[in-house]
Formats: sequence, C-alpha cells, structure tokens
Amino acid sequence: MECPICGSDDFDILNSKQKSSKKKITEEYLLKCVDCGYVFKNVVSSKKPQLYRVIISKQGESIKTFIELSPNDELAVGDSLLTDEGHVEITSIEIKNKRVKKALVEDIVTIWANSVEIPARIGFSVDLHGEVDSYKLDLDRDFQISTEDIVKIDKHIVRIHVIKTQERKITSGFARAEVIKRVYGKPVKFNNFDYDLTKYIVKKTLSE
Repeated sequence: MECPICGSDDFDILNSKQKSSKKKITEEYLLKCVDCGYVFKNVVSSKKPQLYRVIISKQGESIKTFIELSPNDELAVGDSLLTDEGHVEITSIEIKNKRVKKALVEDIVTIWANSVEIPARIGFSVDLHGEVDSYKLDLDRDFQISTEDIVKIDKHIVRIHVIKTQERKITSGFARAEVIKRVYGKPVKFNNFDYDLTKYIVKKTLSE
C-alpha cells in the first residue's frame, strides 16, 4: 500500500471499518500520508477463514483434525501450525491428487504434519542374518543419528548402515530423529560404542 501522490508507505490511520459478507471480509481505511499529508481511502478484501483437514503423526498414530485458516495465505513444508492437538510442523501438502512443497491455502485438500510437542518415535531394526530384532524408541526430536555410528541397543552393539527418513534412504550421512522413520543396523564385534539407546526403548519385537 503506497500513497498515490508521493509513493510513500508511511501513513497514519485516521479511520477504519470492517464489512463482512458470506464469503469475504472487507476492510476500509482512511489514511493520511506522513510525508505529503495527502488523505486517501484504501480497501483491502480477503476471503473468510475456512476449515482445512490436518493429519497429524503422533508416535506412530495418525490423528485427523481441522484447523481454521485464511484461504489467501500460503503454506509450505516446515511451517508451524497451532492445532487443537498442539503445535505441529508441516511435512507434506496435498492439493488435488498430488503432494507439493508449498501451496495457497485455498488449493489445499489435506495438510500432513508431525507433532513437535512430544518425543520423536522411530523404529530400529537389528539384522541378525535372517532374523530381525525390532525396536521402537522415543528420542528427543533434535537427536542426531549418523550412518557408521556404533550403537548399543539392548543386548546388541551394532553399526548403523541405513537411515530411512520421511523423504529418502540415507546410506551415508545423518538425520535428526524428528524426520527418521527407521534405522537399520548390523551387529559388530566391538566392546566400545558411540552411544547407548537402550534406555529409550518403549517397545521391542524380537527375532521376526
């Protein structure tokens, strides 16, 4: 919004009023330019907030809820929202029949998100040459796991060789727990290890 005379964007609001219809909200302003003193009107229209579906991943469960958003806004992966399930971070946006990184709210069908108010729950699989010991762990969301880490978990000492995240499989590199779906490790004959994950186990299924 600029002064039509001098182009300044510095002005005082002398008066304002709001009109509401079924589909939109209209705000009318009487403004005075601080630089040149010109008085003018400006009208801003926006669509009324609407309810949009949010699917929240919370420790392995999917919770469906709705949030009121302005159709004029834009959302992107990584944005935070406050829902009735608490603060969440957007992980994916669905419009029509595809997923996108960002979109106008009015085009969104479903918002996919992770809760950021609870620990991240990840899977951890230990390959026992034909059998698998599988665990569920609750970790701090910022906890970092790298391939080639030597880790103690339960009775095993393993080397991590694959990290599966929400987006891809990592065979070289690291990821934070908040984006990890499952970690894969193989036993090694070491006595020393980088860190112990045993105390974070919340569930285990042995020799699958």
